[in-house]
Amino acid sequence: MRAAIISFVIGVACLQQQAALLDSFDLTVLAVISLMCIVLTSLLSPVINSWLSERIISSVFYRVFNLCAKCIGAAGLGFVWASAFAHFYLVQELPTVWEGKDIIVVGTIDSLPFQFEQGVRFNFLVEQVLADNDGDEQKPIVPSKIALSWYAPLRSPNSTVAVVQPGERWRLTVHLKRPHGNANPDSFDYEVWLLEQGLRATGTVRNNLVSNNLALADPMETDSALTDSVTNSVAYSTINSNQRITPFVWSISNLVERGRAALRARIHAALPEHTYAGVLVALVVGDQREVAQSDWKVFNRTSVGHLFSISGLHITMVAGLFAGLIYWLWRHSFFLSHVLKKPLSIRLPAQKAAALAGVLMALIYVALAGFGVPAQRTLYMLSVVALALWCGRLTSISHVLCLALGVVVVLDPWAVLWPGFWLSFGAVGIILFASVGRVSSSKPVSWRGRLFSMLRAATFTQYVVTIGLVPLTLLLFGQLSFVGPVANMLAIPLVSFIVTPLALLGSVLPAPMSSWVLELAHICVEFLARFLDYLSTQSFAVFTTPMPPLWMAGMAMLGVLWLLAPRGWPLRWLGIFCCLPLIFHRASQPVEGEMTVTALDVGQGMSLLIETAHHRLLYDTGPSYSPESDGGSRVIVPYLRARGISSLDGVMISHNDSDHSGGALSIFKEMQIAWVSSSLASDSPVVLAAINHRRCLAGQAWSWDGVEFEVLQPASASYESQKWKPNARSCTLRISTKTHSMLLAGDIEAIQEDELVNSIPAKLRADVLLAPHHGSGTSSTPAFLQTVQPQLAVFQVGYLNRYHHPKPEVFQRYADFGIKRLRTDEAGAITLQFGTELRFSEYRSEHRRYWYQR
Repeated sequence: MRAAIISFVIGVACLQQQAALLDSFDLTVLAVISLMCIVLTSLLSPVINSWLSERIISSVFYRVFNLCAKCIGAAGLGFVWASAFAHFYLVQELPTVWEGKDIIVVGTIDSLPFQFEQGVRFNFLVEQVLADNDGDEQKPIVPSKIALSWYAPLRSPNSTVAVVQPGERWRLTVHLKRPHGNANPDSFDYEVWLLEQGLRATGTVRNNLVSNNLALADPMETDSALTDSVTNSVAYSTINSNQRITPFVWSISNLVERGRAALRARIHAALPEHTYAGVLVALVVGDQREVAQSDWKVFNRTSVGHLFSISGLHITMVAGLFAGLIYWLWRHSFFLSHVLKKPLSIRLPAQKAAALAGVLMALIYVALAGFGVPAQRTLYMLSVVALALWCGRLTSISHVLCLALGVVVVLDPWAVLWPGFWLSFGAVGIILFASVGRVSSSKPVSWRGRLFSMLRAATFTQYVVTIGLVPLTLLLFGQLSFVGPVANMLAIPLVSFIVTPLALLGSVLPAPMSSWVLELAHICVEFLARFLDYLSTQSFAVFTTPMPPLWMAGMAMLGVLWLLAPRGWPLRWLGIFCCLPLIFHRASQPVEGEMTVTALDVGQGMSLLIETAHHRLLYDTGPSYSPESDGGSRVIVPYLRARGISSLDGVMISHNDSDHSGGALSIFKEMQIAWVSSSLASDSPVVLAAINHRRCLAGQAWSWDGVEFEVLQPASASYESQKWKPNARSCTLRISTKTHSMLLAGDIEAIQEDELVNSIPAKLRADVLLAPHHGSGTSSTPAFLQTVQPQLAVFQVGYLNRYHHPKPEVFQRYADFGIKRLRTDEAGAITLQFGTELRFSEYRSEHRRYWYQR
């Protein structure tokens, strides 16, 4: 059974690496062949074994063949099962024809809303599609579940967004697009996450309420009340399309979400303006969105991030405590003997009652977490253990672990794509492997001896998990916390046995007691955060390495298993040599005289990493997405860390627009930077935070490793004039090797292009051009393109961006000049290699997956 389940998981994992799905006929054929491999070998096995009973060698070979056939069949079934899931969800995708159109829908708020500074985000369960506002006769086709953002209007400074609660039925005008996310190497795949959540479209609520009075008013008020609240020229009929229809639609899911919202509100009411209230919210209802990014940085550097959510550890702890309580009460139910003819323990064994109670408590706690995928995995594992205990089949922990593994993958085939899946099952597997052959003493000991044994067991477990998960951690994250074991020694008992119970208790107690209990929990978290912050600031806190190839991590895992083998295993210390390639793995770099340029997919913004043999320059820092997130923290820094890059020799910020400078501050905090060059004003926050800032000026030049860099614009006179927009001062950089060159033009417009064409036409010639101003209608003039004469043009643009970049006529102009056009919204990150030949690669093409748009 164990081999079959593992083979099934391998089949599911293989499907998640495919660029395209098989059609229904091919899947049917594969399913039939897989079933035949399993059924025929099972039916023929007794007959052939009896015939080969005297042929020992032949019988052994047949058993191996029989096992292989069953494993191949199980892998095929896993592939088919995951394909069926993918087909079912992908067919619900928003049709391309309805992207970017206003559609009126009726449905319910289907998740715990997240309130942020500019608005609110929530999932919406569509019940009815009424019409669209573009006058099309055809009825729009909308997926059953969509993710929406409702932003407060920008025209009035006092305007707010309407308050939404789980379970409410609303009529909304929405502006939708198909699932799309930034596609960069070793980054979070937003598109497959949406697929796993069943969200087949994202979008915004259109024509929001426009004034503070209107936003706070009941949407069911009279028309005159709505009309009096309008403060701009938006038509009333459009505004009135966003209405709350029903305060609550009864369903189990809505009831759970409304309960989560109530618990979150109680915590905020008891802890107003408290720094770590969001941490307690995460522990009680599993909503991690309120935890500050600075806190996540500390938690991740100290390897305790898994504790500050409704994790498997907390669910297991709560279920275990409740099961233990029921077990004790069940065994001591003698005080009910005058009521019951038989004690409870005779009617039902205490172990079975405790197992049932533990699973029910785990189910309740997972419901508080909103049935998040990681929490579901823990629930499935506990359910399998409880079922095995109930049936009296708890004979082998490895069998139970494999059965839990199979249940998780059957119910969620995309689980194999997430680090939590491999870390959770990997940790349990490593502990089981290292515990083989170890027996505990059965001699009665004192309480001191029992305490010492518990501490020794806990220390051994922490040692095994820390060492055993090193290859997996480096493969998934590219970093390893050296202070993690110390941090976890304090954090695990404090968060699991003090903070979490206090937070759960405080969220349900009456108001006066609730505040006291939650305040005590907050004090504990605050104390722990200070300790973790101290650990995270140590220079040795984190070991970073580039994301290793799979073979290197696999070799290291074999070495770790050799090291953790039971006593008596020969030469266990030799396992360390298998880990050396992983430990000394370093980032790849171009050879002398060549360079690599990576145009990252940062959405509607710009950011390129230029690498020479021994130097790295970052040109622009991506956009600002929100006060909590930007291109630096979300895309650039994770990419640099995945590459093992911890320092930059230079950062050039072309100009002050937020889509070019929005991620600068995040990068400055995370990376060592030698110098910063920009055209920003001297009082800009970016300039004030930069180390060794210099103004970019035409004529500046330097050479790195045989690669020449020269700034072509802006001239010093442009800084003295007040008539120019920031775009006009874009730092224009030309980079050239002995054989090829690239021109980075920032957001220069037609006037600046004309100046360059008329002043230094010879220096504009380049093989690759970063399209000026993302291909706007004010740039890329014919004269400029004719002078540059590029072979390739790179457009860094966001998917369906509001500026409609690149403009169709400009994009066509490049084609008319015979220029190869590359777009980050279609290709993802684009990598250009300048060697003896000019080569390029597109991430979405090199890393094709069936869930990417075609």
